[in-house]
Amino acid sequence: MASVAKSRFFAVATAGLLLMAGAAQAAPSCGNNSAGFQEWVQAYKQQAQAQGIGSRGISALDGVSYASKTINADRNQKSFKYSLDKFMQVRGSQTIISRGRTQKAQNAALFASIERRFGVPAGPLIAIWGMETGFGSFMGNQNTLSAVTTLAFDCRRPEYFREQLNAALKLVDQGTLSSNSVGAMHGEIGQTQFLPLNVLRYGVDGDGNGRIDLRSKADALASTANFLRGHGWQTGAGYQPGQANFAAIQGWNAASVYQQAIAIIGAKIDGE
Repeated sequence: MASVAKSRFFAVATAGLLLMAGAAQAAPSCGNNSAGFQEWVQAYKQQAQAQGIGSRGISALDGVSYASKTINADRNQKSFKYSLDKFMQVRGSQTIISRGRTQKAQNAALFASIERRFGVPAGPLIAIWGMETGFGSFMGNQNTLSAVTTLAFDCRRPEYFREQLNAALKLVDQGTLSSNSVGAMHGEIGQTQFLPLNVLRYGVDGDGNGRIDLRSKADALASTANFLRGHGWQTGAGYQPGQANFAAIQGWNAASVYQQAIAIIGAKIDGE
């Protein structure tokens, strides 16, 4: 009986491998719409396993769907084409400055501890926090895994977002992210909108509870400071264009208007 059972096991396993191989051959390498998305996801499981993704992360791919809203948002990022003045107006810079000063006063101990730990003052952190999510008031409503998987499949920037997808699946394995987690349209997570790979690289526990949860204000702000330090932030140096720490701000976002807005808003919050 043991011999028969073993034979059946190997027959089933072989059939499963053949099905996976067939799916890999049938799946497109990328796509510009939803056609072929599910076939690609099934084939991608093999690549994910080869990248060291565990069973929890692989299983999470079973629940993803093509995120049309993410693709629409990716194709229509108009605000980064504005002039600096227009960008500041659209982003509500005066409101961010006003509310940011209040946030700095109300969370003085938190910002002091972050500056001691990472060397980053409150201003640029609050500017990022305010511009990204309105101080945590809106962190997005798109399923994170579906968003990142869709962008990993999309032909526009597949290699970049496949790194993000692998990172997201590793976060699922770790329990930091769930298959039901929601965030921004491109898969950004938490109060300052970290992409999954940056959560892996720079996410830190800011509130001392032993977990990294970027929905937590303290974790998000400490992780943002750690990101800036990881991009060359020098304690005590300036962060305006032409100063030493502006390069670290440039690491946060590729759009020059966004970089300048962080520096301007941050300085006004810091009273400079």
